[in-house]
Amino acid sequence: MSEFEQLHPSLQYHVVNTLGWSTLRPTQLAAIPAIHAGSHCLLLAPTAGGKTEAAAIPILSRMLKESWSATSVLYICPIKALLNNLEHRLSHYAGLVGRTVEVWHGDISQSRKSKALKEAPDILLTTPESLEAMLISIRVDRPRWFGNLRAVIVDELHAFAADDRGWHMRSVLQRLDQYLERPLQRIGLSATVSNPAELLDWFAPVGERCVVGSASVSTDADVTIDYVGNLENASTVISRLHRGEKRLVFCDSRSSAEQLSSMLRSKQVRTFVSHASLSASERRQAEAAFGEEKDCVIVATSTLELGIDVGDLDRVIQIDSPSTVSSFLQRMGRTGRRTGSRRNCLFLTTNRDAFLLALGVTHRWSQAWVEAARPPEEPWPIAAQQIIAATLERGEWPLNEAIALLTRCFPELPRDGLASLIEYMIQQGYLDGADGLVRLGLRTEHEFGRGHYRDLLASFSGAQLLTGRHGSAEIGYIDPTVLTGEDRQRLLLLAGRSWLVKEIEWPKRTVWLEPAKEGGKARWMGGARSLSRSVCQGIRAALFDGTSPAVHLSQRARLEFSALAEELAISAGASFMSKVDGGQVRTWTFAGTKENRTYARTAANGGARVKFDALSVQASAAALDTALRGGTISDLTIEEQKAFAEGIKFASVVTPQLLCRTIFARNFAQVPASG
Repeated sequence: MSEFEQLHPSLQYHVVNTLGWSTLRPTQLAAIPAIHAGSHCLLLAPTAGGKTEAAAIPILSRMLKESWSATSVLYICPIKALLNNLEHRLSHYAGLVGRTVEVWHGDISQSRKSKALKEAPDILLTTPESLEAMLISIRVDRPRWFGNLRAVIVDELHAFAADDRGWHMRSVLQRLDQYLERPLQRIGLSATVSNPAELLDWFAPVGERCVVGSASVSTDADVTIDYVGNLENASTVISRLHRGEKRLVFCDSRSSAEQLSSMLRSKQVRTFVSHASLSASERRQAEAAFGEEKDCVIVATSTLELGIDVGDLDRVIQIDSPSTVSSFLQRMGRTGRRTGSRRNCLFLTTNRDAFLLALGVTHRWSQAWVEAARPPEEPWPIAAQQIIAATLERGEWPLNEAIALLTRCFPELPRDGLASLIEYMIQQGYLDGADGLVRLGLRTEHEFGRGHYRDLLASFSGAQLLTGRHGSAEIGYIDPTVLTGEDRQRLLLLAGRSWLVKEIEWPKRTVWLEPAKEGGKARWMGGARSLSRSVCQGIRAALFDGTSPAVHLSQRARLEFSALAEELAISAGASFMSKVDGGQVRTWTFAGTKENRTYARTAANGGARVKFDALSVQASAAALDTALRGGTISDLTIEEQKAFAEGIKFASVVTPQLLCRTIFARNFAQVPASG
């Protein structure tokens, strides 16, 4: 029996006669026996490689063959836009065989959610945060709602695994097992990663596992790097190039996306904008433009990087550069879907650092290299979040059960450390423990109880944004810092348009806006990006060896490249390149953010003045010499620990010792001798 013939007869019929497919793709065929066998799977394919169908068709087949009852399948995505995009496609496939699909996330109305609870869908599309909200909600009958679950599909698994959302997602799935007769079959979908087996082992630590598909990187694409100097020049280039085509432009900040959108509209370019601080209606306009528009520009942040079906897209343009090869592949993979077309990406770099990063990312890609997907180390703050959430879910439960659950959720963490974490949370009032039982403490209610524990649902921190409104329409979300200053007239950029601030209702966290002709500022607070050693070594190799034939440099870029190569004077045998600057030595290590932060901290042990970035460290010659020869790193001061902790949600709930383990593991290449 062939792989295709293993499918339920109804699906075989509809694949050939309704969908009109003469055959399935190799990855889709290979997934059928593995998923039918109940194995945990990681399905690998390039962007637009049919991963959704590779998971959905065999799962629907099992659903029919084994008569699964609703709700039997969770489909988890990292962003709402991807959920919205998938709903129509999955509803079509499921509807062919009499099954139903529903979406559940923060933009879905309460009435629609209530209907879903009464009429359970066969497949539920959701996010980890919404799943957490269901687990702790008193309105959800958890045994009835989750009791029929048989499988979970996690889209863009590599994106989850790259940060603490992955730990959160995996822990929530573990907590679901208490409502089930058997553990969930776990199916992950991923773009290319260099460590698929390791990623699957992390996603599904127990049970039979199977990697399906290829992890190879294709270098067949048209890639050009240009050096334009500033965002205004970038907008001019975009407005003149590729008229009549659909262009997706990626920016790596919301503020630059807003500025570029405004500039393009002033040049009479039909422009849409999408980022996380826009209202649902504004984001839907950009998502709709993918399928409906032809001659337009869609300016987006990474929210449109993942998985969304962009239809007949002609061009991808990157302002500056993403920080990873994986992200570059995702973005470029939006193109080349038409028969006879090639993937393409044009980098428009606006400064020297961005130009260097584009060189490094494309050099590593040209070597068919891509990053491994590895979760952040020492996830103690997420373990603390999960014990609070599980206690909120259970109400009151035995201490030994709490420790056992954390051990199952975080097998990578030592059991004695998890026990000491709970003991500390009891001491600090986050938990109340007596007679061997655990319940919520008053401090948890005080710090996280607002809005039905809304701040407890997510592993990431969100700024306290204000809602921008024009009449009855919600436009998006505004960082309060952009409203400071003494200007009598405050002009903002939001949704690619200029707005005049008419009134601010601080108690309601609402900013009332009126359209303005032009002008305005866009600003959101965000963290600095960290660059890996591999990408930074790619920058060094590109400068020394020259760019790959797979990457084309514009005339402007070639001039900038020559100036940089001459200035840095990189030689074949040198590991480090030094230049004297203001009495200090700037050493170009090309070692990456984590390693250079470690060098800088070692150099600063004696109180020396030190600067660093991903490519270099600047300090006195003696201090740098000690650091580069592997000097000892010192412990964090209390002030430094507080500064690092500001970027870690739930840091206050963790013991100082465990918090320092998290900080050093994620920010430094070594730990102090005392640690």
